[in-house]
Amino acid sequence: MSVLFVTGTGTEIGKTVTTAAIAAAALARGRSVAVLKPAQTGVTAHEPGDVAEVERLAGPVTGVELARYPEPLAPATAALRACLPPVGPQDIAEATAKLAASHDLVLVEGAGGLLVRFDADGHTLADAARLAEAPVLVVAQAGLGTLNATALTALALRSYGLDSPGVVIGSWPAEPDLASRCNLADLPDAAGAPLLGLVPEGSGGLAPQAFRATAPGWLASALGGSGAFRIPS
Repeated sequence: MSVLFVTGTGTEIGKTVTTAAIAAAALARGRSVAVLKPAQTGVTAHEPGDVAEVERLAGPVTGVELARYPEPLAPATAALRACLPPVGPQDIAEATAKLAASHDLVLVEGAGGLLVRFDADGHTLADAARLAEAPVLVVAQAGLGTLNATALTALALRSYGLDSPGVVIGSWPAEPDLASRCNLADLPDAAGAPLLGLVPEGSGGLAPQAFRATAPGWLASALGGSGAFRIPS
């Protein structure tokens, strides 16, 4: 695939680190990578955002933000409160196409979950992915509650006519509890798509060189992984 949208089943579940891992695996294979963040919220003008974090961890990517809003809110609300223009699905699709013309892989990282509102008309990342005709990777939590959230996200994807290559657990615990271990088998059924990666918890705290060396092993080959990815028994 040349374009991949990345969404989550919620916030703070590892979307950015997962995006960085996919970017690192692609760079290791000699591919050129662009990372698009349509709306960065909760970050002031001079602070590093998610794109900068992906670049720090993964290496030399082309990073693009379409809009930045200072309050940590849904993009539509953050834009309204900041008296700044929102980002619409057409803006996202056009920026994606422009980057895809000059890069082997474009990763589009959403804000929060799939149906978070980007503008006053209620447009979402799903609308942008449909315009871009791109698949959507789902990043999920490991533990209790993730099956329902993943199933709802998968249902929404199907309602928009969108394909998903699979699910990645964005923060796999070093000592998984019973629910997390059982979810390894149950998540593919909830998602209607395979489990394609386990990103170890705390991976964002690795030194960049260590992150780049190990990230391909966290991902299945469908996401450009090294082939070392195995689902724990």
